[in-house]
Parts: sequence; structure tokens; C-alpha cells
Amino acid sequence: MTIPSSSAQAAREVVAKRLRDVRKRAGLTVVELAADCGWHHAKTSRIENARTAPTATDIRRWCRAANAEEQAEDLIAQSLHAESMYTEWRHQVRNGLKRLQDSAVSFFQQTHLFRVYSSSLVPGLLQTEGYAAAVLAMSARFRELPVDDSAEAARARVARSRIIYERGRRFVFLVEESVLHARIGDDDVMAAQLGYLLTAGALPAVSLGIIPARVRRGQWTRETFHVYDDSLVSVELVSAQVRINQPAEVTQYLKAFEELRGMAVYGTAARALIVRALDSLS
Repeated sequence: MTIPSSSAQAAREVVAKRLRDVRKRAGLTVVELAADCGWHHAKTSRIENARTAPTATDIRRWCRAANAEEQAEDLIAQSLHAESMYTEWRHQVRNGLKRLQDSAVSFFQQTHLFRVYSSSLVPGLLQTEGYAAAVLAMSARFRELPVDDSAEAARARVARSRIIYERGRRFVFLVEESVLHARIGDDDVMAAQLGYLLTAGALPAVSLGIIPARVRRGQWTRETFHVYDDSLVSVELVSAQVRINQPAEVTQYLKAFEELRGMAVYGTAARALIVRALDSLS
């Protein structure tokens, strides 16, 4: 599988180069190493060209064949890090949606500046329990989870979101106006969610910008993404979550965020758009 993120691919290529160097220092050809490892030489080539990610067992066999067993665990850790940059949702949700919500708590506690751009949904940190339950129920249905724990996951998401009331953090949210009109749940759910945006948007640590549907755009609508401090970007795809930490790529997302931010309205103008969406429910 090709990873659709240059950060992840670059990390994979570093591991591939290290393995190739290990083989060459041992004086082994591709065919000789493959024979010692007990697989076809084509697999060695795929690993060395970063087209196939090696398993922990593959790396241990490789290092054993090259008399470099002392490097195996470090290479395994590096390979796991590269693969963690691209994680399919089916792997993330296999233990349930609530477990996925809980897994982010520690990371959130370590983050001081949250920037979120959402083109499709109210950001998770601003979701009410009813809205979150509707979103997560859709996810459970779409991903055909054997157990739907979306209600428990929604409660966990709201509990996790209380971080916006803690001191020492800043939250900058950007949403497209269409998010306010996308019916997630019934009218009561939407009314409660829009009402909460009016409240949360007024918090001292929160900046809530809304990009009007009729604004002259300097940036087209982008995929939903989150920037944590200035070091990590998380992009949400249909099939997977991509984590990006290469500085040049993070800078590109920060540039896009600032351009999108420049198109948004705030304060009274943002509240007016929320109230208009509320009025459209009746």
C-alpha cells in the first residue's frame, strides 16, 4: 500500500535506507539476504525501495542475516513510527469508538494551541453530546462495527472536550457556514448544538471563525484538518487518518489555515450566521 502522505513516506524511506545499508555493510546481495531470511528476493527489493513496510519479524530476520541484531529493536521502533503516520480507521475503531475517544486525552493534555479547520462537521471539541452521538452513530454504521458504542463514545468525547475550559490553552476554530446547516441529528439536536456554539464561541480561550458561503474565496474548501501546536497536523480522510510532522508540510497547512482564517467572520457577524442557522430550523 502506498501511503498518501509525503511525511509518512519519507519516514518509511529512512527505514528502507537503513536496512539497505545494513545489508550492504554485511556484504550480502539482495538474493543472498533473501535466501537467509527465507523469502523471495523480490520482497527484499520491495522493502529496500519502501514499497512494502517490513514487519517486526522481517526486521529481526534481516538483522540476524546481516549480523546486526543489535540494530533490530531501534529499526522496529522507527518503522512502527513511520506506519503510525497513516492509520486506517478500521484499525483505529476495532476496539470501539469510545476507546478511540479516550486514546486522545493524554495527547490533548500535552497540547497548548489547537487549530481546527472543518468543512463538514462542528469540530469535536465543540460538539454537544447529542450531536456527537449522531456523528458517531453514522461512523459506526458506515464502518459496519460489530458493536455500536456511539452513545458511550459521545459521552467520552464531551468529557474530553472540557479541556477548552482549562487555563493555559488556546483554541482557534474555523468552520464553513455550510457546517451550520448540515442536519446532523434531528432539529432538537441541531438547535442544542448551534446554541452551544454561541456559548463556546464567547469563551476567552476560544476563537470561532465562520467562513460565509458567499465570501470571495482566496482558498477553496479544504479537507478537515487539525494542527496541534506547530508540530503536528492530523488530516481526516474517508478511510484513514494521516499524521504529518515534517516542518515544511506543517508550514503549508499553517499557511492554508491563515488564509482560510482571513476569509472568516468573528464575533457579532459569526453569531449572526449561527442565529440565522437556528432560525432556519423552525
